[in-house]
Amino acid sequence: MIAELGHYVLTLALGVALIQATVPMLGAARGDRRWMAVAGPASLVQFGLLLFAFLALIHAYVTSDFSVLNVVQNSHSLKPLLYKVSGAWGNHEGSLLLWVTVMALFGALVSIFGDNLPPGLKARTLSVQALVTVGFLLFMLLTSNPFERIFPAPLEGRDLNPLLQDPGLAFHPPMLYIGYVGLSIVFSFACAALIEGKVDAAWARWVRPWTLLAWAFLTGGIALGSWWAYYELGWGGFWFWDPVENASFMPWLVATALLHSAIVVEKRDTLKSWTILLAIIGFSLSLIGTFLVRSGVLTSVHAFASDPERGVFILALLAVAIGGSFALYAWRAPLLTGGGLFRPISREGALVLNNLLLTTAAATVLLGTLYPLFLELATDDKISVGPPFFNATFVPIMAPLFVALGVGPLLPWKRADLAPALRLLWVAFVFTLVVTIVAGIAVWGQAAIALLGLGLSAWLIGAVLTELYRKCRPTQTVTAGQALRRLTGLSRAAWGMTAAHLGIAVVIAGATGASLLTQEKIEAVTIGQTVEVGGFDFTLTDVRDVPGPNYNAERGTFSVVPSGSAGAEPQILQSENRQYVSNGQVTTEAAIRSTLWYDLYAVLGEPAGQGRFTVRLYFKPLVPWLWIGSTLMVLGGFLSLSDRRLRVGAPKRSAAPAGGNAQPAE
Repeated sequence: MIAELGHYVLTLALGVALIQATVPMLGAARGDRRWMAVAGPASLVQFGLLLFAFLALIHAYVTSDFSVLNVVQNSHSLKPLLYKVSGAWGNHEGSLLLWVTVMALFGALVSIFGDNLPPGLKARTLSVQALVTVGFLLFMLLTSNPFERIFPAPLEGRDLNPLLQDPGLAFHPPMLYIGYVGLSIVFSFACAALIEGKVDAAWARWVRPWTLLAWAFLTGGIALGSWWAYYELGWGGFWFWDPVENASFMPWLVATALLHSAIVVEKRDTLKSWTILLAIIGFSLSLIGTFLVRSGVLTSVHAFASDPERGVFILALLAVAIGGSFALYAWRAPLLTGGGLFRPISREGALVLNNLLLTTAAATVLLGTLYPLFLELATDDKISVGPPFFNATFVPIMAPLFVALGVGPLLPWKRADLAPALRLLWVAFVFTLVVTIVAGIAVWGQAAIALLGLGLSAWLIGAVLTELYRKCRPTQTVTAGQALRRLTGLSRAAWGMTAAHLGIAVVIAGATGASLLTQEKIEAVTIGQTVEVGGFDFTLTDVRDVPGPNYNAERGTFSVVPSGSAGAEPQILQSENRQYVSNGQVTTEAAIRSTLWYDLYAVLGEPAGQGRFTVRLYFKPLVPWLWIGSTLMVLGGFLSLSDRRLRVGAPKRSAAPAGGNAQPAE
C-alpha cells in the first residue's frame, strides 16, 4: 500500500511542478503578484510530496518488501540496516528519486529564505527550477518507476552491489547530489536573470550563497568518494580519472570559477555575461554526468543503468535543458552590458585568470572523457583515455593557477602593480625554497617532479598566511594586541577563504605524495615471512576465516615495525577478502594505519599455492593530507556560508518593475 502511495504522490508532484513551472512565470511576465505568489507554496508542496515518496521507498527497503522490483534487485534481508537504507539510492531509480527530491528541497529553501528577492526574480527562478524537475519526473514515471511491483514476490532479493555496502558509499551519493543538484538553483537564477534582462551586484550576492552551498557539498562528496576508492577497492590509489569521477569533478571546477566570478560582479559590476554562462555550464555538466552514469554508455561501479531507451530519454532531456538555456543566453546575454573597467594586473585580472585556467581545465577533462565515446560512435574503435593523458594535460594547466592564487588576493581592485605584491611575498618565497630543498633531500632518487608539487603546496601555504598577516600586521600605530583583535575580528567569509585556500595547498601535497612518492611491493609470501617497504617491515602473521553479517571473510593479519627495530611495539593491520552470501561476489578490504605523515597500507590477495598468499604492501607518504585538506576546504565553504553578509545582507536592487518587462543592466 505504501509503495502505491509513493507512486501516487510522484504523479501529484508532477502536477504541482507543472503548475509551478507555468503560473508564476506567466505572472512575472504580466506583473501579476498573485500569480507570482503561487511559486512559494507550490515549491513547498512539491518538496513535501517528493519527500514522502522518498521515505516510502526507504520504508520498502527497511522492511525488505520484495514485492517491489527495485528492492528485489538491490537489497537482501541479511543486509545491515545502514545498507538497506542506502540501497534506496544505490540504484538507478532510487538515485533519480533522490535527485528530484533534492531539486525540490532547493526550491523550497529559496521559497523560505528568499523573502528579500524581488517577486519577479523569485517567481522566475522557482519556475525554471520546477521546469527541470518536470523533465526528471517524466523520465522517472515513464521509464524508471522506483515503485514498480513484481508478482509473484520472491522470498529473497539479489542484494546491493557489495562494493556499495560501505559507510563511505552510504553517505557519498547524498552529499554529491546536494552539490550536483545545488547547481540547478544557480542555473535557475541565471535563466531567470536572462529572462528578466538584469544582472547586478544584488543578483550576484543572492547567487553566491547557493553556489557556495553546492560547492561545499560537492567538495565533500568528491572527497568522500575518493576516500572510499582508496580504502575499499584495494588498488592503493585515490583517483583514477574514471569517466564517472570526472563527471563530478567537471562541475566542481566550473563551480569554483563561478564563485570567484560572482565576486567580480558583486564588487565591480562586470563579467556579468561570463558569470551567467558559468552558471549554465556548471549545471549542464551535472546533466552530462547524469547522462554518462544512467544512459548505459559507461560500465562502472557507479553506473546504474544500461537501458538504451533511458539513454535516449536523458539525451532528449539534455538537449532541451542545455540547448534551451544556451539559446536563451545567446538571445538575452547582449542586454547584459558591462560595468567597471580594470587593468590586467589587478584583483579582477587575477580572478579572470583564475576563471580561464579553471574552465580550460574543465574543458580538458571533458574532452578526455567524451573523446572515446565519440570515436567509438564514429568508427567503432574503442580506446581508453586514462591517467597519462589527464596528468600530462591537467597538471600543467593547474600549476600556474596555484602560483597565481598566492598573488591574486594581495592585488588591489581596478589597477595594481605586481612588484609590491611580490615584495610582500618574500617570506613565502623563502619558505618555498626551504621546503623544496628539504623535500629534495628527503625524496632523493625518487620522482623529481614531486618537488614541483611540494613546492607549489609550500608556496600557497606561505602566500595564504602572508595575506592573513597583512590584514592584521602590527605597525608603529598598531600594537600587537590591536593586531590580534583585528585577526579575531575578521569576517567568517575571510576565514572561510583562508581555510579553503589552505585546504587546496594541503591537498596538493597529499596528492603529490600519493601519486609520486608511494613505495609498493607485490609478492607471494608464506605466514611468518617479512617484506620491507618504505623503511617498514611487514610480516604476514595469520590468515583465518571469519563470519560477517551477510558475507564470509578471509582475514589476513600483518605485523608492522620500522625496519631494523626488532624490539619495537608492532602495529597490527588486518585485511579481508569478503565473499557475499547472496551472489558470491568477492570484495577486498584494505588494512590501513594512518599517521599525520604517512599511511601503511596492506592488502591480502588470492592464495598463490604452496601455502603462499599474494600481498600488496604500500608506504604512502602524505596521503592523510588529502583528507585533511579536503576537510579544510569544506570547512572553509561552510564558514563563508555562515557569514551574515551572505545570508541576509543582499544589497537593494536598482528600481525596476517587480516582474515586468526586461530591462538591460546599466
